[in-house]
Amino acid sequence: MASAVGAAAPAGRAPTRRRTTPVWVWALPPVAVLALVFLYPLALVVQESLAPGAYTDVLASASFREALGTTVWLAVASTAGCLVLGFVLAVVIAFVPFPGGKAVAKFIDVFLSFPSFLITLALLFLYGTVGMANGLWTDVTGDPAGPFRFLTTPWGVLLAEITYFTPFVVRPLLAAFSQMETAQLEVASSLGARPLRIVRQVILPEALPALAAGGSLVLVLCLNEFGIVLFTGAKGVTTLPMLVYGKAILESDYAAACVVAVVNVALSVGLYALYRGVSRRAGA
Repeated sequence: MASAVGAAAPAGRAPTRRRTTPVWVWALPPVAVLALVFLYPLALVVQESLAPGAYTDVLASASFREALGTTVWLAVASTAGCLVLGFVLAVVIAFVPFPGGKAVAKFIDVFLSFPSFLITLALLFLYGTVGMANGLWTDVTGDPAGPFRFLTTPWGVLLAEITYFTPFVVRPLLAAFSQMETAQLEVASSLGARPLRIVRQVILPEALPALAAGGSLVLVLCLNEFGIVLFTGAKGVTTLPMLVYGKAILESDYAAACVVAVVNVALSVGLYALYRGVSRRAGA
C-alpha cells in the first residue's frame, strides 16, 4: 500500500512547465545590428538630404537629369544585351553537346564571384589605348596609335557591363533548362521542326520566367554599378553613383550627394521589389 501511494504521488503532481524565451527577444540582436550598421547611416543620409532647397536645386540641375538619363539607358541597354547573349549561351551550353560543356557551366558559377573591376581591367588590357589589340595594330601597320578607343566612351561601359552581367542571366536559364523534359524537344524534332522553330516555340516559352528574373536582377545591378564606370575612365559618362561620388568627394557638397543617393536608393528598392515579384512568380 505504501509503495502504491508513493507511486501515485508523483503521478498526481502537476508537470513542471519550462520557461520559454519570447521570440522577440531573439530578434533583438540582429535588429540592433541592422539598425546600427544600415538603418542609422541611411537615416543620416536622408536627414542630410532634407537641407533647405537641396531637392529643388539637385532635381532641377542639368547634371542630375543627364546622370539619370545615362544611368537608365545604360542599365536598360546592358540588360537587353545580357538577355540576348545570355539566352544564346544558355541554349548552346544546355542543348548543344560539345567538349568541355560542363566545365563552361562550372566556370559561369565561378565567374559570378569575380569583382566587376576585374573584367574592366581585362578589357583595358585587350582594347585599351596601350592594350594588346592596339599594340598588335601598331606593330603590323607601323601607325603611332591603334584604332581601338571605344573603351573610354559609353559603348565601352556598355560592353563591360554586358560582359560582366551576362552570367547572371545564364545561371537561372541553365537551372530552368535542366528541368525541361527532353521529350518535348524530341517530339518537335520528330515532327520536322527546324532548330530555330524549336528554340522559338518550345525552349523560349520555358525560359521566359528565368529570363524575367535574371533580367530584373541585372537591371538592379546595372543601375547601381560604380566600379565599371570608374575603371573604364569613360569621359562624359556620369551615372547616379558617379554623381554621388563627384558631389561628395570632389565637390564636398554632401547635401546634394545625399539627395542623389536617396533617389538612387528609391529606384533600386522599386526595381528590387519588381525583381522579387518576378522571381516569386518564376519560382526562383
